[in-house]
Amino acid sequence: MIKGYSVMRLLDYLSAAGGAMRANPFRTFLTMLGIIIGVGSMISMAAIGAGAQAQVQDQIRSFGANVLMINAVPRNRNGIREAGNVRRPLTSGDARAIAELGPVRAAAPSVAGAAQVVHGSLNWATTVNGTARDHFTIRGWELAAGRLFSPDDERDAGKVVVIGSTVAHKLFGDGDPVGQIVRILNAPFEVIGVLREKGTAGDGQKQDDVVFVPLMTAMMRLIGSANTVNRDAVAYILASARSETSMTAAIMEIDALLYQRHDVADDDDKDFTVTTAASILAAQKASTRTVSFLLGSIAAVSLLVGGISIMNIMLVSVTERTREIGLRLAVGARPRDVRKQFVLEAAIICAAGGVFGVILGGLLAVGVAKFVGWRVLLEPQTALLAVAFASCVGIFFGYYPAKKAASLQPVIALRSD
Repeated sequence: MIKGYSVMRLLDYLSAAGGAMRANPFRTFLTMLGIIIGVGSMISMAAIGAGAQAQVQDQIRSFGANVLMINAVPRNRNGIREAGNVRRPLTSGDARAIAELGPVRAAAPSVAGAAQVVHGSLNWATTVNGTARDHFTIRGWELAAGRLFSPDDERDAGKVVVIGSTVAHKLFGDGDPVGQIVRILNAPFEVIGVLREKGTAGDGQKQDDVVFVPLMTAMMRLIGSANTVNRDAVAYILASARSETSMTAAIMEIDALLYQRHDVADDDDKDFTVTTAASILAAQKASTRTVSFLLGSIAAVSLLVGGISIMNIMLVSVTERTREIGLRLAVGARPRDVRKQFVLEAAIICAAGGVFGVILGGLLAVGVAKFVGWRVLLEPQTALLAVAFASCVGIFFGYYPAKKAASLQPVIALRSD
């Protein structure tokens, strides 16, 4: 019985609050406008931030699992990197030695350069990457058609090429490229394979806009070695650890190996770096998180301003409704009943503003995503949390006006004009 009575009292409060809101819809809208803007900003920033985080994870996965990148760097003298002063370049021998380390699954040396790829009357400027077959295993590349390099292709510097999906589309349209001839720097190459689409990398580069040839082919016929003195020099080495847990061990053993092979005395004399794809993209993820936090803080300030405006408008409402409050108190309403009604009004206004804010924020996030090409991800729990937070803002800022309304003396309230 007591429970049913409480429900009826709550329904009475809701009915009274709804009637007061309907009596002045324009003021009700102005009251919730600050909440709508604050919640909309929060939702849009949360959706864009979550989308960016998910996109970074997708980019890490698309680059390849447990990938390590070994690059040559200029020698460090007195704390300053000297441009063009690489004491000993990376070589194919380094890659073979790295591949023999226990924590390393595979290693592939590479050289790269830009060139025009021509087929018939069509041509396309792209990146030519000379590498080993293990490069595709490390990066997790899959074939859409054809095959990869054979051992004979790699040993004999065969004039064969594996092309990315972008190049295949630009030169062959919907046709089958496998078995066709393309020209790279006026040299004919047979297309032996087409790679599946991978998408965009973390630096914004299109991974599919590339062609691959055997390393010896690139060094002898197209690009040359990465060093004019050492013909075995390569631009970089890609390696992969056997598992995520062995990444640290792989980095340490590669460091130790290259210290020995390059006669490195100390860290200042180090002429190479070992990095991971995850660490590179982690910087992008951190910057995205920072921007999302700053924008979220701005949205929180908007909610704070909205809460203050609610308090001010509710105080005005108390003043305007003094006679109504006095009449309710005179006919038997308790001060706590008046207080609950006004708190409930503020909570309902803010909750409604939160709902409209979620809709506005979602539409804004989708619009921004389409305009700048970003990904958005709006999670249901985020929307529910935003509405709940908006309701709490209403209760917090609505309490003082509600307390003031409840403290009015019925006789004084009824005498007011």
